[in-house]
Amino acid sequence: MLKLSLGQGMRSIGVHWHYAWLIVVMATVLQVSTNFISQAFSILLVKLQDDFGWTLTAITLAYFLRSITGALLSPVAGWIGDRYGARKALLVGATLYVVGMFLLSSIQQVWQLYIYYSFILGIAQAMFMVNIPTTVAAWFQRRLGIAVGLQQSAGGMGASVMAPALAFILVRVEWETAFWGIAAVGGIIIFSLLSQFRSQPADKAMQPYGASEGDPPPRPADDPSVTKIRSRVFMQHARRTRAFWNLIAIHHLGCIGHSTVMVGVVFFAHTVHGMSLEAAALIVSIYSFFSIASRFATPVLADRWGAKGVMALAYFIQGITVALLFWTQDPWQFYLFAALFGIGLGGEMSAFLVINRQYYGMGPVRTIYGFQSLGAGLGMALGGLIGSVVFDVFGAYDIAWGISIAASLGGAACILILESTSRTLIGGWENSLPPEARSSSSPA
Repeated sequence: MLKLSLGQGMRSIGVHWHYAWLIVVMATVLQVSTNFISQAFSILLVKLQDDFGWTLTAITLAYFLRSITGALLSPVAGWIGDRYGARKALLVGATLYVVGMFLLSSIQQVWQLYIYYSFILGIAQAMFMVNIPTTVAAWFQRRLGIAVGLQQSAGGMGASVMAPALAFILVRVEWETAFWGIAAVGGIIIFSLLSQFRSQPADKAMQPYGASEGDPPPRPADDPSVTKIRSRVFMQHARRTRAFWNLIAIHHLGCIGHSTVMVGVVFFAHTVHGMSLEAAALIVSIYSFFSIASRFATPVLADRWGAKGVMALAYFIQGITVALLFWTQDPWQFYLFAALFGIGLGGEMSAFLVINRQYYGMGPVRTIYGFQSLGAGLGMALGGLIGSVVFDVFGAYDIAWGISIAASLGGAACILILESTSRTLIGGWENSLPPEARSSSSPA
C-alpha cells in the first residue's frame, strides 16, 4: 500500500521509478557520512584548543592543508572517475576515510593532525567531493534539478543533525573513543552503500532517467580506449569556453565567502561571546538546516529558468548576511544570523551541476567538476585560514567578515558576466571523435 502511494505521488509530479532515484538516496547518505567532519571543523577547532592548547592558527592550518590537498587532487579525482568509473574512485576514498579516522583517534602532536586530517582525509575528500554529485548527474537526462536538489538538501539536513551530535559526543566521550566509533560505523555504512553504487547507467545496461526511445543506447563502461578519447576530446572543447575558467573562479570566491564564517563562527561565539560549545554548535546546525530549502530550490529553479540569475541571488544573500556578525552578541542573534546565512549558503553550492549540464550537455563532466572543485577547495582553504590569522594578529574578526562579504559579492558579479545558459556551448564536440567513439554509434 505504501509503495503504491509513493509511486502515485512521484507520478503526480512527473517522476517515475528508476534506479537513478536509488542512486540519489545512496549519494545523499554517502555525502552525510563522509563530509560532516569537514562541515563541523569549527567544533573540532574548539575541542582541539581546549584539549591540546595549540594556537588557533596552528589548528586551522590543518583545515587549510586539507582543503589544499582536496583542491589539488580534485581534477585528478574527476579524471579517475571519467576514465575508470566513479565507484572505483569512491572505493579508494572510502579506504582512506576509514584509515584516516582511525589514525585521527590517536593524535598527540599537531604534525599528526596535519598528516591524518589534512593529507589522508584530504585525498578521501577529493574522491568524494567530485564523484558523488557527478554520478547523480550522470544518471539523469531529465529532472536533474530535482535530483540534485534532493541530494543536496538531504545532505544539508544530515549536517544539521550531525554537528550537534558531534559536539555532544566530544563533550562526553574521550577523543580516542569518539573517532574509533566514527571510523567503525562510518566504514560499515560507506562500504555497504558502495557495493550497490554504480558510476553510470551503462553499468546496469540502463538509460539515464528521462532518456527517450530515440536516444542512443548506453555505451558499455568497459571500453577504456573509447572512454579515454571521449574524455580527452571533450576537455579540449570545454577548455576553449570562457565558462570553464569563470566557473572555477566563481566557486573559489563563493567558498572563500562561506568558509571564513563556517570555520570561525563557533570559536567567535564560544570564545569571544562566552557561549558554551554545545550552544555555539547549534549555529552550525541552524545554518545547515536552513540551507536545506535553498539546496533543493536552487537547482530546481536553475534547471527550469537558467542558472545564472538563481546563482547570483544566492551569492548575494550569502555575502550580505555576514554583515550581521559585526553587531551579533547574544545567542538569539547568532541563531538569527545562522538562519539567514544558511539560505545563501545552500544556494551557493548546489547549482554547479545544473549549469554544467546547461553548458556542456551529457558529456563526461567529472573532470570539469574536478577543476571547479579545485577552485572551491582553494577558496575553502584560504577562507578558513583568513579568520584565524586575523584573530591571532588583531584579536577580532571584523576584517575577516569584511573579506567574506567582498568575496561573495564578487562571485555574484562574476556570475552575471557568464555566457547565456539558453544553449549548449559545445554541442558539436562529438563531431571531433572517430565514428566508433560517438554516442550514436555505440552498440546496444
